[in-house]
Amino acid sequence: MEDTIAAISTPSGSGPIALIRLSGDQSWKILNDVFSGTPAAKTEVPLEAGRVHYGWIRDGNQAIDEVLATAFKSPKSYTGEDMVEISCHGSVFIQQEILNLMIRHGARVAQPGEFTRRAFQNGKIDLSQAEGISDLISSSGRASHRLAMDQMRGGFSDELARIRRELLNFVTLIELELDFSEEDVEFADRSRLSLLVNEIIAHIGKLIASFELGNAIKTGVPVAIVGETNTGKSTLLNALLKEERAIVSDIAGTTRDVIEDQIHLEGIEFRFIDTAGIRETHDIIENIGIERSYGQISKARIILLMTDHRHSGKQNFDWVKKISSHVRDDQHLVIIVNKADTDQASAEAMAEKLRTSNLTGTDAAVVILSAKTGAGLTDLEKILLDKVQFRLLESSDIVVTNARHYEALTRAQQALHRCRNGLDQRITADFLSQDIREALHYLGEITGTISTDEILENIFKNFCIGK
Repeated sequence: MEDTIAAISTPSGSGPIALIRLSGDQSWKILNDVFSGTPAAKTEVPLEAGRVHYGWIRDGNQAIDEVLATAFKSPKSYTGEDMVEISCHGSVFIQQEILNLMIRHGARVAQPGEFTRRAFQNGKIDLSQAEGISDLISSSGRASHRLAMDQMRGGFSDELARIRRELLNFVTLIELELDFSEEDVEFADRSRLSLLVNEIIAHIGKLIASFELGNAIKTGVPVAIVGETNTGKSTLLNALLKEERAIVSDIAGTTRDVIEDQIHLEGIEFRFIDTAGIRETHDIIENIGIERSYGQISKARIILLMTDHRHSGKQNFDWVKKISSHVRDDQHLVIIVNKADTDQASAEAMAEKLRTSNLTGTDAAVVILSAKTGAGLTDLEKILLDKVQFRLLESSDIVVTNARHYEALTRAQQALHRCRNGLDQRITADFLSQDIREALHYLGEITGTISTDEILENIFKNFCIGK
């Protein structure tokens, strides 16, 4: 029998309402000990599962607060155990008094994530769904919310369960062959197994490839705004944020440090980083800012290179070459021809030269805009969404958002590659079985079918107390 845990489940601090939870065999008894129908005297309130009960929390003859209490009976609760949730007034004093009262009556304070951990241990959710709950709590936009909801509802788990079933059926047949090794018989059709392994490798590869998008959406897509001094980087940041976040000045080198803020486009969070203008300077402080600018380029998923159409073609081309040399294959470069409000025709001519110059050797997009007036911002926003494969989010495809899942899928795929190579070389059943078992192990780690205390501790320590 597990002990009964209690915790304040709402964020720390005062508010209109707070929620206190209990879970464990003694939950109902503890509530009955301190809950009554009137503030003045203890009158029994018969608890019914799934119903909200009105009454008072009392410490002996002292009324603490007027509350609503909801009782849940095992297994029909979040944790799968008997549970109680108490909605009280949000005074920090009241919350702590009720929690201390529960502890004096036999409960103990829950550890971070212990309610969800018990839900996992009692088979209410798997490990992937538990992580989806954590992601849902921390989601900051429509896209991250949708991905967390899909994971929490078991979409990813169902996909992995199907893959594991198919592999398990084959490994069972292969291992059956080992029992009849002297008869030299094959129960598992090698051609069918080869087709299945190829199909699963391709499917897992698609899941692995989705991690770049999923992780960016979960943590926010980092976008670095770079370029020469006075090309309008800070003006662009202010225009995107629709507020005066960065200082704008005609004086070169105004931005000397990294300024960061975020916006949501179509539910996706973009983290914009306005960097110091890059130029040759003897100013020690400005040079530190320029070094940090190059550091932000390496961390960004999208790089917005600001140019000014009033500069010579050679000057702009030199900057495109310089920044392009720092762009990796997994990054996207967008070249912005700014200050179109001063001469639209000149800006269009410069943009055309940049499009046809083939300087970048990348899939760089070119967009014309005026950061000052906002003209062209809509075009830029569409390009940003396109660069993060926004359309993929509108489909029913599974998107991997968790680094632990990414690592496990990668290892499972490697094991299946070895299995496929073994099939081509017609190796014996015991080696094939070993590779498939290894793939099953890593897929099982994702959902918790196979888990260790170390994995569980690492996952649930990041949860808030009370969840």
